[in-house]
Parts: sequence; C-alpha cells; structure tokens
Amino acid sequence: MFKLIGLGLQKPLYIIPTFIATKRTLAICDSLYGGEHHLHGKANAFRHSLWNVLICQRVLKVSGDATKSEYWAKMITDLHEKLAPNEPLEQVMDLHNNELGRMYFKKLKDATEGEIISFLELKIKNAKKVLEVSKFHNYSNDLVYIEED
Repeated sequence: MFKLIGLGLQKPLYIIPTFIATKRTLAICDSLYGGEHHLHGKANAFRHSLWNVLICQRVLKVSGDATKSEYWAKMITDLHEKLAPNEPLEQVMDLHNNELGRMYFKKLKDATEGEIISFLELKIKNAKKVLEVSKFHNYSNDLVYIEED
C-alpha cells in the first residue's frame, strides 16, 4: 500500500485519470461480460488489456507523452498484481495481457472508446488458452487466458 501512495506522490496528476480509467474499465466489462471478467477466461484478458489502453490514453492527456503514459500504466498494473497476488499462472496471464494492452495503445492512442472496444473484441476472438507459465512467450502478440468463460 505504501508503494501505491508513493507512486501517487510522485505523479499526483496521474491519479485521477488512472482512477477514471479503472472505473470505466470495470463498467464496460460489467456491461459486456457480467462477472465473468473477474475469472480467468477471455473476458479477463479483455479487461486487463482494456484497462491498460484506457490508463495510457487518459494519462496521455495529462502527461503529453505516450512513453510516460505507458510507463505509468505498467507501474500501476504491475503493482496491482503484487498487491492482489494470484497463483503464478494467473499472475503471468494478467501481466501478459496488461503488456499487450500497452502495446495496443500505440495503435489506439487517438481511438474512441467504441473503437478500442471493437478492436479488443476482435483480438479476444483469437485469444490463446495457455496452461503453463513456460508457454506464454509463444504468444507474444496474442491475448491469453487459462480457463473457458
């Protein structure tokens, strides 16, 4: 928790955009997937990638720098994984999908929310089921999940 407070003190102007992006991500995923996005299937992969795109997009409006936005999103979402730890397979899946969200942001930084959702819905159709930590590297360009929704 102290790390989260420390991050907030380092970049206080990023806190509100991050909070708004987080809230919006949950609202979108609740609307599209109900509670399924809290499990470990495709809906969860969608949520993690959307969360990172939206954090990057909102923080970019404050920072004016895409690289800084991506770095901030990585710090926040990596910290989230440390503060709310999962089993190793689940954690690697979340970190993988977070990273892809930041990668997608490069293409989507000027996209509307609807365009982002459509883009990620297409990506989620091709998501790969992975059941071993050692296999995630095989899917560096694909969203991944570990159980069926």
